[in-house]
Amino acid sequence: MKKHTYIYLVFALLLVYSCGNDEEPENMAPSIPTKIFPLSNTLCVDNAINFQWNAAQDPEGDALTYRIQIADNSNFQSVIENVTVSNGTARIITLEKGLSFFWRIKAIDANNAESEYSEVSQFLTEGDPERNHLPFIPELISPSMDSEISGTNTILRWSASDADEDPLTYDVYLDTNIDPTTKVSDNQTSTIYEATNLVANTTYYFKILVKDNNGGTTVGQVWSFSTN
Repeated sequence: MKKHTYIYLVFALLLVYSCGNDEEPENMAPSIPTKIFPLSNTLCVDNAINFQWNAAQDPEGDALTYRIQIADNSNFQSVIENVTVSNGTARIITLEKGLSFFWRIKAIDANNAESEYSEVSQFLTEGDPERNHLPFIPELISPSMDSEISGTNTILRWSASDADEDPLTYDVYLDTNIDPTTKVSDNQTSTIYEATNLVANTTYYFKILVKDNNGGTTVGQVWSFSTN
């Protein structure tokens, strides 16, 4: 009797183990596609733009589609184009002339697993010769995004450019609000600002407003850092 009980127990354990391994493995998301054109700070002379990217990789080898989003702001609160591409790694999209745009892309596999969006790139479309182009959105140099600094002083550094090569000035906003409203510097020509007398163990947010000498203004994205 004990021998039969032992056999039944072994059989039950094998059955449970077998049933527990019948589950299909979880579908993995594809990699993030990398952009080829247009990259940041590109002036597109033709407003029928050939968006191009490198193919993403899928762990299961599933077929991929791509989602392109184009907006007139870096936060994508107002999406102008939301295009799905099922074949290839390029798509021509016609946009309005003489404006600034932002774009990003992600991959979606046949089982609807999605990658994260790529980094955002800003570009301009060529306008009429007499029309002024807005400055490009500023790019962060230091401190790096969401980093922690030592002490209560730091140097904010950024870079910016303009398609018309106009001289640029900068307004710096810095405080503890997620969308900073305190202007700590106005119309400076330097791309460096020294932040002093900060409070320890505090998260700070800052953004740069870029202005050219023809009235063009571009507001940068919000960056953050923390003091220890």
